[in-house]
Amino acid sequence: MRVGIIGFGKTGRAVASVLLESHQTVLQWVVRRSRRLEHRSVPEFLGIESTETQPGLIYSKDEYSIDEILDLYPVDVIVDFSSEDGLNYYGDSAAKRGITIVSAVSQYPQEQLQKLKQLAQQTVVMHSPNITLGINFMMIAAKILKNIAPYTDIEIIEEHFKGKPEISGTAKILAHELGLPEENIKTVRAGGIVGVHEILFGFPYQTVRLKHESITREAFGNGILFAIQNLQEKPRGFYTMENLLLPYFKLQDSVEDIINTDHKLLDQV
Repeated sequence: MRVGIIGFGKTGRAVASVLLESHQTVLQWVVRRSRRLEHRSVPEFLGIESTETQPGLIYSKDEYSIDEILDLYPVDVIVDFSSEDGLNYYGDSAAKRGITIVSAVSQYPQEQLQKLKQLAQQTVVMHSPNITLGINFMMIAAKILKNIAPYTDIEIIEEHFKGKPEISGTAKILAHELGLPEENIKTVRAGGIVGVHEILFGFPYQTVRLKHESITREAFGNGILFAIQNLQEKPRGFYTMENLLLPYFKLQDSVEDIINTDHKLLDQV
């Protein structure tokens, strides 16, 4: 799959490294706001060996329009790790060309979310404020547990590096999905913590803790690869990571297959 990245901050660079090292993706280009690093090779800049004859280069959005870049270096997927207004640069052109859009921008204003959903009428669009597999698995598991035991006390704790001023956007989403007020979120700021989110369920006689820790930002790259793979052959429309993960929660058929296999083995004894 040919991929282009919008945004090249710390997370965008980590995602680029994962895509470069994957045998399933070819990183065609990166577009960023700044003109610094313009025309640099992404693998060379990141110190990653590349066997591609045309290694992905870094461009600035002021130098080329998205149509000019797409004409020169077509892609199947655009991955957005930029900002809330990055969509204005590439969205319409990507949708018209049927390019899959995977946005991992953490917080969009309502009008940009609406624009994403409008673009989904023309192409495949997926948005996830936190695209790590672990966080999205935890979110689904937490909602299942709340449905099983709606009477439990629920607390959300988030930990990040000392300089992060605001409450984690992921923690806010967890609170929203579980019907909790944002002001109840507990925060910890210390050292260089990349990101820790914990959901605590307090039962009368037991406690359940669901905890996710991002050790490095490459975790976002793993989530991007999962999304790209699972969006292939999907009809146009708007998707979330939950849409892609939920089919994997259907364990009944797998359990029955295991039981049937065990019965066959017993019959052979």
